[in-house]
Amino acid sequence: MDDSADDDTPMLGMDLPEVTPQPSSGPYRVLARKYRPQTFAELIGQDAMVKTLGNAIARDRLAHAFLMTGVRGVGKTSTARLIAKALNCIGPDGQGGPTIDPCGVCEPCRAITEGRHIDVIEMDAASNTGVDDVREIIEAVRYAAVSARYKIYIIDEVHMLSRNAFNALLKTLEEPPPHVKFLFATTEVNKVPVTVLSRCQRFDLRRITPDMLFAHFSAILQKEGVEAEAPAIWLIANAAEGSVRDGLSILDQAIAHADLDGGGKIGADQVRAMLGLSDRTAITQLMATILGGDSGGAIDLARAQYALGIEPVAMVRGLMDLTHAITLAKVSRHDDPALAAGDRERIVDWAQKLGFAPLNRLWQLLLKGHDEVLRANNPLEHLEMLLLRVIYAASMPDPGELAKLLESGNLPTMPLAPPAPGSAHDGPSDSAAVPIDADAGTEPPPTALTVAQIHQLLEATGSHRLAVQVYDHLRIIELEPGNIVFAAVPALGGSFARDLGDTLLTQTGSRWHVRPGEGEARPSLGEVRAARVADNGERIRELPVVKAALAAFPDAKLVEDDDSRHKSQL
Repeated sequence: MDDSADDDTPMLGMDLPEVTPQPSSGPYRVLARKYRPQTFAELIGQDAMVKTLGNAIARDRLAHAFLMTGVRGVGKTSTARLIAKALNCIGPDGQGGPTIDPCGVCEPCRAITEGRHIDVIEMDAASNTGVDDVREIIEAVRYAAVSARYKIYIIDEVHMLSRNAFNALLKTLEEPPPHVKFLFATTEVNKVPVTVLSRCQRFDLRRITPDMLFAHFSAILQKEGVEAEAPAIWLIANAAEGSVRDGLSILDQAIAHADLDGGGKIGADQVRAMLGLSDRTAITQLMATILGGDSGGAIDLARAQYALGIEPVAMVRGLMDLTHAITLAKVSRHDDPALAAGDRERIVDWAQKLGFAPLNRLWQLLLKGHDEVLRANNPLEHLEMLLLRVIYAASMPDPGELAKLLESGNLPTMPLAPPAPGSAHDGPSDSAAVPIDADAGTEPPPTALTVAQIHQLLEATGSHRLAVQVYDHLRIIELEPGNIVFAAVPALGGSFARDLGDTLLTQTGSRWHVRPGEGEARPSLGEVRAARVADNGERIRELPVVKAALAAFPDAKLVEDDDSRHKSQL
């Protein structure tokens, strides 16, 4: 559980603390240990917690137990050690008190840093889970600190303690001696009993942003005397997923992986190969073949990447990342510094040509296919089938569009977007695919729909509340393409006309004017069905066998089965 520090990075405009490596002699120490923060100023991304602790120390309002929680590698154990130093620091002159800025040179500070202080006891709850381990703590807290101001117990991965161990600790945790402080760290706070949580002051350490990780890693590379391309550092910062320790481990590996012939400079291509990421250019070309409906070209590109050692699931992730980037670009929220200028321009171009609906369908297909490829015995075969499914199935029109296409008999076969300029698959494709269609430049004229078709459209698109209102209460006065006049009834509510018009515009792409009016209205679908059921019921009751059954069982009722009810709605 460690964190690290940053220095000022002009390109990001951040005011980050200088990275201070720990002095070391002997064998090589990994970056995650070498650059473990030694002061709160070096602890990046946790400003709220540092401010709270600083105020508590200044006002002498220190809790007796602290719980640090968060994902791996954000500084939970490092924070616990810093708190131990802050509480036991005596300053260079030996006269100091608790401070948020421990000096780092006094004997307690140096002993805690080196892990040899007799009054700072670290315990790994993963390997000390039982009541006997906790009993040792309970017995020891009765004795005063040997040489420090406070006796401090740091329990890492505290959620691993057994239930009985937690129960044994409760009394001591609630009323510890004044010279004792408990510092807990855990990645799974939900496994810690609420009785323990209520006795601790809790700090949720947040993930570190890629911007801060980029600045931090850049500063460390400068200290280490290693050159690196900016896109390579961004790749590492994104791969760290908010964890400083994970990022430093990747950075260590990237330094070792750097080509010595090139002066040891870390390149983006090397980092991508090291992390097993798919090549951006190849993924962009693959996306171009998908959007262009070139099924053969897509399979050829996938096989070529597989032959180069790229895992099929990595290709799916690359397509998902690209789809996500295109979607964000549509709302002007995409900014990936690791992207080359050409890739950024292509994403913007696709974002202008594609609509949200086809992008969402593409995302859902890739998301479902990702899990299939991940679990597959033969991932390449599943990837090829996924690509074909994306090219063909993603082109399925939404229900409103489908109703219009079926009525007109017109099924377009136009590509979603042109292939990438200069791509190897620029030419016309002999594939019969109907790719996802882009947003139309003009609004199509409304198509005639019956009330039953409108009801089915609403049901199919998940607008169930509107579908129920249409079925039960919509009494039509006038129904023409693009125009609906209905009899106003209280059950429909005041927003029905607007909601139905907006939904029809979204689902059919055509504007419908929906308004209440005066005049003779036809009964609703529900009323028609109820009348039909009543009529059928009377005729059935007249049948001799039914008359006999009702005479024998006076309380018996006629019940409509589900199949008949479903057929009556069609």
